[in-house]
Amino acid sequence: MGQYAAPLRDMQFVLHELLNVEAEIRQMPKHADLDADTINAVLEEAGKFCSDVLFPLNHSGDEEGCTYAGDGVVTTPKGFKEAYQQYVEAGWPALGCSPAYGGQGLPIFVNNALYEMLNSANQAWAMYPGLSHGAYECLHAHGTPELQQRYLPKLVAGVWTGTMCLTEPHCGTDLGILRTKAEPNGDGSYAISGTKIFISSGEHDLAENIVHLVLARLPDAPKGTKGISLFIVPKFVPNEAGEPGERNGVKCGSIEQKMGIHGNATCVINLDNAKGWLVGEPNKGLNAMFVMMNAARLGVGMQSLGLTEVAYQNSLAYAKERLQMRSLTGPKAPDKAADPIIVHPDVRRMLLTQKAYAEGARAFSYWSALHIDKELSHGDEAVRKEAADLVALLTPILKAFLSDNAFEGTNHAMQIYGGHGFIAEWGMEQYVRDARINMIYEGTNAIQALDLLGRKILGDMGAKLKKFGKLVTEFVEAEGIKPEMQEFINPLADIGEKVQKLTMEIGMKAMQNPDEVGAAAVPYLRTVGHLVFSYFWARMARIALDKQASGDPFYKAKLATARFYFAKLLPETAMTIRQARAGSKPLMDVEEALF
Repeated sequence: MGQYAAPLRDMQFVLHELLNVEAEIRQMPKHADLDADTINAVLEEAGKFCSDVLFPLNHSGDEEGCTYAGDGVVTTPKGFKEAYQQYVEAGWPALGCSPAYGGQGLPIFVNNALYEMLNSANQAWAMYPGLSHGAYECLHAHGTPELQQRYLPKLVAGVWTGTMCLTEPHCGTDLGILRTKAEPNGDGSYAISGTKIFISSGEHDLAENIVHLVLARLPDAPKGTKGISLFIVPKFVPNEAGEPGERNGVKCGSIEQKMGIHGNATCVINLDNAKGWLVGEPNKGLNAMFVMMNAARLGVGMQSLGLTEVAYQNSLAYAKERLQMRSLTGPKAPDKAADPIIVHPDVRRMLLTQKAYAEGARAFSYWSALHIDKELSHGDEAVRKEAADLVALLTPILKAFLSDNAFEGTNHAMQIYGGHGFIAEWGMEQYVRDARINMIYEGTNAIQALDLLGRKILGDMGAKLKKFGKLVTEFVEAEGIKPEMQEFINPLADIGEKVQKLTMEIGMKAMQNPDEVGAAAVPYLRTVGHLVFSYFWARMARIALDKQASGDPFYKAKLATARFYFAKLLPETAMTIRQARAGSKPLMDVEEALF
């Protein structure tokens, strides 16, 4: 059961009306010929593939899961391989890749929109090509010309897939203590030995080869993160013709039995003198891998947006049809035995929360993707630097705030369905289970919060935050004198001032006690996340006000959702600010024996 239709109208609104991408790409020489009609056509075709091919496999793939047959052989759920073949044949893996390696060269913001739809339709399936694209980006940025020529065309074509192998049984986020070893073979390759766990898409039957990007230590490497190198370790070593050759010493030892994303193989990967080749400089592998990790964090944001959107679509349809009780103000469907549950205020609260978080996430994530395009392709170096700083600042918010919101949104969907939401056949409980991992992998949301507050903000004395604050201030100054915008501008200006004061207060405390950062980080990230959403919702409200006279109900709905966001969701910051200000004392003064 269930349904999914790509939200093309809102996607086009964000791209063309909010972000004005046509004007933006004119400043990017390699994208200057792209037009709105082409962008829309790509998204429409992607939407058809996602709703017609991928979505029908989501529930069955969750029920069946992946199968481990021993000796490293993993089979994906029925239909996954055929869907992947269709995906490859249609050229979707090449969408955002360089034409130098067979790619179509479209901007990242277009590829980003594709991944929203893929994740709404089937997050577990979408992880296979998603990780492959991350591997492509890492090699494109740090691989030698020889490695790029050998691997990138295959990754771009989708006939080979990729993974990233970081985590080990004894270490998760703390990569400084990883033990996997890399010994020189004397011919330019290395013998890689060790065990990696939780490797998404680590083994499967979708493609003819799998390219693992593996973190390991060279002999006599410095301790900690300064002694980590990155290696490319293929499942099959390419022969002279560039095709899969001898089987490498890398094998799946088992697959995890997980809470969610059952259709994706989460593997234990054993490396036994596997041949690998160095990517980037020795002992600087973490820097190279961060290209893929940051791409993965953007990807988690898109997974979270995708789940929020599809959960909203289904719970909305259910709320319009399900009859339960009467409205408190009198029957709204007197010809029926009861009213549809959409008449009840709390059901509307849950629906509007989903809608506000989905549409706010779409605006924020598409804007972020556009800024990655600016960072990589804009003709002005100053614009590239500005975009890079904003992307660095906001990446942890994109990952953590959106995944927190997705878990809330999918739980709302299950609640709207009531008892049916708890039953597998209706599909809502799967979305809750799938959404839960997004708060954990690619750096838990607490790690993202520490990154935001400790490294991205306090680490440069708030310089990057001031750059985003400047965008907010400029919008407030431009719109603050207009009476019709007061209900949006006043709370936006207020949260902007509160974030500035909160940041200074935590910074002063942290100079005396570093634990203050750890104690404040999570509620601080939620506070800044709401600042970001407030900015985008105020901008979207401005457009809706300008166009409401057109009579298009789309703008009426956008304006109503903006009002709901500022009235019902932004006030969460009253709590998060107080939590952040409460400091470390209530946490750290509790003796361990008292737990």
